[in-house]
This record gives sequence, C-alpha cells and structure tokens, in this order.
Amino acid sequence: MKLAIPFKPKLFESLAHYSREQWRRDFVAGLNVMIMAFPLSVAFAIASGAKPEQGLFTAIIGGGLIAAFGGSRVQIGGPTGAFVVIIDSILHRFGSDGLVVCTALAGAMLCLMGFARLGSVIRFIPYPVSRAFTKGIAVLILSSQIKNLLGLGVEHLPVDFLGKLRVLATHWETIHPPTVVVALVSLTVMGFWPKKLSRWVPGSMAGLVLATVAVSGFGLESRFHIATIGSQYGEIARGLPSLHLPAVDFGLLPEMIQPAFTIAMLAAMQALLCAVVTDGMLDERHDSNQELVGLGLANLIGPVLGCIPVTGAVARSVVNVRSGAGTPVAGLVHSGLLLLLLLLAAPLLSHIPLAALSAVLVVSAYRMVSWRQFLRLTRWPFSDSSVFLATFALTVLTNLTLAVEVGVVLASLLMVKRISETSQITAVDESTETEGSQHSLIGRRVPPGVLVFRVFGAFFFGVVDKLDDELKRAKQEPDVLILRVRKVLAMDATGLQALEDLNAKLRSKNKHLILSAAHTQPLLVMEKAGFLDRLGRENVCPHIGAALARARVILGLPPEPEPEPFERLRSRIDGTNPRPIS
Repeated sequence: MKLAIPFKPKLFESLAHYSREQWRRDFVAGLNVMIMAFPLSVAFAIASGAKPEQGLFTAIIGGGLIAAFGGSRVQIGGPTGAFVVIIDSILHRFGSDGLVVCTALAGAMLCLMGFARLGSVIRFIPYPVSRAFTKGIAVLILSSQIKNLLGLGVEHLPVDFLGKLRVLATHWETIHPPTVVVALVSLTVMGFWPKKLSRWVPGSMAGLVLATVAVSGFGLESRFHIATIGSQYGEIARGLPSLHLPAVDFGLLPEMIQPAFTIAMLAAMQALLCAVVTDGMLDERHDSNQELVGLGLANLIGPVLGCIPVTGAVARSVVNVRSGAGTPVAGLVHSGLLLLLLLLAAPLLSHIPLAALSAVLVVSAYRMVSWRQFLRLTRWPFSDSSVFLATFALTVLTNLTLAVEVGVVLASLLMVKRISETSQITAVDESTETEGSQHSLIGRRVPPGVLVFRVFGAFFFGVVDKLDDELKRAKQEPDVLILRVRKVLAMDATGLQALEDLNAKLRSKNKHLILSAAHTQPLLVMEKAGFLDRLGRENVCPHIGAALARARVILGLPPEPEPEPFERLRSRIDGTNPRPIS
C-alpha cells in the first residue's frame, strides 16, 4: 500500500552525504541549543501546571522524534509558551490522563494532516490571527508568573485571566521581599546579558545558574524560605519515565476533541512558521507535510512517556542555525545532551528557585508580546485590525480554544469578503465590449431577447447576490441568458447551486441559459454534479461567437454573417490604415 505522501524525513537525506566536519558543527550547535533549552523546558512545564521533569522529557523525547522524522533540517522541538494556557486548562478539567489522551489525539490529527497534504494550507493562517494568538498567550504567561516573581502566599491561581487578577489583587500584602530580590537579580542578568556571550551561554541560563548558586550556596533557601523546585515539587528523579497508558474515560472523549484540535492547530502553526523562518536563514525549503507527520509522531508517542505537547521552537531553532547546524543531527544532539544532564545532575536541579524560572518566562513572554505590533494596527486595514483585536481579546479573556475557532472563522469570512469584492458581474453588448480578442463581441450583434453577462473572479457563495442584483438591474427577463465565464477560475458548491437555480427558473419560463468559455475547474464541478446534462451540453460553448450562434438557433433566427477579421476591425476602430488582409 502506497502512502499519500512519500515518507522521507530530512534526517534520512542528510545522512546520505554526512561528513566529519558536519558532525563537528552539528555537535556544537546541539550543545548551544541544549544550554538554551534546559531552563525554558523546565519553566514552560511548571507554568503549564505539569511537573518540571516533564518539560525535559518533552525536549528529549519529543524533540528527538521531530528531529528524526520531521521535514526540516534544523527544526528544534520542545515545549513552548503556546501550550501553557491550553495544558493548564486541560489538567484542571480532565487531569493528567486527560492531557495524555488530548495530546495523543492531537498527534493523530497532525499525522492525518501531513498525509492529506495540508502542510501548505496551514502555513497560510492569516497573519493577524497567528500574531494575536502569540500576543494573547504572552499576556497570559505574564499574569501566571506574578505569583512566583513576588512570592505571593497563594496556593493555586484560577485558570482564567480575570480570575487570576482578582486573586492576585487580594494577596498583595503577602509579597515576599527576598523572593522579589532573587527575581529582580535574575531579570537584570537576563535582560543585560551581553549579546556577544549569548551565542555561547544564553542570558536565561546565566541568570538561572547565578540565582541557583546564590540561593543554595549561601543557604538563602532555608534562611529566607525561598521557594525552589525541590520545595514545591520534590526532587527530580534521574532517567526517563516508564511507559504509562492512561485510563481513558470514553464518555469524555467527545469533549476532548476540541482541546485536542486546538493543540494540533497551535503545534502545526508554530512548527511551520518556525520552519519558514529557518528556511529564510538557510536559503532552503522544508517539506511541510513531512514536518506535520514528524510533529504528529512526537505528540502521539511522547505523551505515554511523560511528555507534554511539543512543537517547533523558533528561538531555539534560530540559535541552532546561527551555531552552524546543517542537519537534524543537531536536534538529536540537543536531546541527547539534555538526557545526559538529567541523568547526571537531576538532584541539583531541585535547588533552582522558582522566582528565577519565572524570570525566564517573563523575559520570553515580553519578547513574544512585541508591543510595537499594537501601534502598527492603526496602519492596517480596519478589518484586519478588528480580527487581530478580537482574537487577542478572546485569547486573554476566554480560552484559547474559542479564540482559535473564532479567529480562523473571522479570517475566513474576511477572505471571502475580499474575494467577493474583487469578483464582478457586468452586462455587456457590442457597444460596451472592452475585451480585445477574436472571440469578443466587437463586430457582432447581440440578437433581441438575449442578455450577455461577463463574470470575473471566483464564482462562489460571495458572488451569488451580485448575479441576482445584476439580473434585477437589467429590468427584463431575457429569452436567452449568456454567462461569459472565461475569467472564472474557480467555483464552489454554492456557486453551482446558484447556476442550478438560475437554470431551473429560466426553464420554468421556457427560457434558456448558455455558458461561454468555461474553465477546467468549473467544468469539472458541473460535470461531477450532472449539471452539464441538465443544462444541455450544446449550451456550453467554447467562446462568445459560438454562444451567440447557439442563441440564434434557440430563438429560430437565421445565422449571423461572419464578422470582419479582428485585425481590420480593431485598426478601423483605432483610426489606422491597415495593410490589406489576404
């Protein structure tokens, strides 16, 4: 059985001509990415409500599977901020087993998307929608980190944004000054870390190490009761977890489809966006369908091994490219080194202060927000700005699932509106003809009782009303209506139904519809639906001359004399003196 798409991971292609020099560059790149990925993986897991080690499992297992089976040479997979909100809500609603099921369902959806060749489609999610998601998620991450940054005495924060603000507003008196100092020092180091050093040691890692050494080395953890990973979550165990099959409540499966779809869409959008960014840096093209398959396998297999949802990470992938990576081996090195770190230094990780991890997330979220984007909204078309603000508001104030659905629907309606605006239906005759071709109306006579309409653009449900309006504007019911559809390249089911209804209406009054110069896609749609037989294949003409001749036959009129040669007619209209035409 042959798959719908070739299963050709980029790793397999890369290994065919692999060299020792490429291994050196991939190893250095993988090491640099590992240093960056470690604090982010732990921080995103904690922010999501998962265990700290689950972030590392995700980067190790999920990142390794994406590198092994993905369609990009330099994509780095791992936990990202895009999933923080949705994971938190799933854990509150369905528990840890529910998260495993939702993530696995998302993985299956991603695989199906890849085999169905939907990679190129998902990449074209409108810019206002994808940017609004990102900015809304960043605001939610910032709001979720205030508790750990200030050391507030709050056990659990609500999932919703407004609920978080209400709880935080009533607990300001519980601010813990030593925790605030640790957070400020970490933020300062991360924010002002020299760019020249960032290539080798990211500011996030530097701030995290400094805060951990200070808190543990000087006994501040016990003296000032500063919260750490160990005090809140216990010691991180060495090694990877064993296989865990979740207890599936089949009664809840229908309710899990929606959040699973949200995970799949977010993972696909972010991974393909990341691949496009790295393509520009390498002057190379990724395989978007294979990328979805690799992403799907990572989310399908990873959850039963302790992983949370995984996707491509833009910042880590960019660092990977800048560090010299050229093949997916760098991604495998990054995963292998993280595993080595987990095996050798797991007990030490328990001393990391939560305030320093929150500082990592605050810096990451601040870079995601890019407040200048809001200033640019005034320069955008009003409709795009409206979609952006609506999606952003829904992401922050309701939930990410609803925001994804509404954002995509709004963007689709906006696209339909714009296409509809570019589509035109106009009445033409020999006196208003503007086209210059041998099959134009110039030099021909439209018989009495015949109306000719030119249709331009896609013929779909946004254009149906225009056809009705033009027929009413004509203020007459023609005996024969000719639709010139030479410039209609696409037709959907609603456009087809409009033609069906128009043909039936005309036939009921013993009148006729003729189509002129239909393109391949509309013809295939009409053929498959059986419309050509109901219309009469003799009423589908190759050009306007044939359509007018058919109209004369229907009306019982004598054939029209052949028009003057187009070149002579055109020159006569232009006022030139052409050479005689033999």
